[in-house]
Amino acid sequence: QTLVHNKGRRRRRPAQSQGCHHGSLRARRKKVLTILNVDLKLLRYNPEFDSEPHYETYRVEADPMERLLDCLHKVKWEQDSSLALRRSCAHGICGSDAMVVNGVNMLACKVLIKDLGQPITVEPIRGLSVLKDFIVDMEPFFAGYRAVKPWLIVDESQHEPARERIQSQEERDRFDD
Repeated sequence: QTLVHNKGRRRRRPAQSQGCHHGSLRARRKKVLTILNVDLKLLRYNPEFDSEPHYETYRVEADPMERLLDCLHKVKWEQDSSLALRRSCAHGICGSDAMVVNGVNMLACKVLIKDLGQPITVEPIRGLSVLKDFIVDMEPFFAGYRAVKPWLIVDESQHEPARERIQSQEERDRFDD
């Protein structure tokens, strides 16, 4: 942009009117919206109606920067409300939307459409019994979690403290590596 004097006042003149080599502001500000037709090949299973799992294919429109979870929601909300899947935080933390995507374990809320090939094949995570579509029985997982006891255990010889055990920064630094 350049400053132009006009009757004692200064005003800004857009760069494109000066033949700026960077291109016009309008062209630089224009957002290019790319919409893809995404084919989702979903392994479906409803024990009430199906004797075996089977694939069904759905087509949804999606921005390349959308997450797979967004596309699965489009299928559920716009095409087939019977689709069953878990999700909770949708921020890649809880793990409830873990699925096998194109043969690889992934979280549907983290993987971008642009990073997947076509068609996108989605299956429930392996190693757990499928209850319906992408919902698996998590009890064996939680039983294993409880078995390894991933929490602090008080030494039997010590008495329960009257207040919280404070950890110093030096004690914490030992675990950061």
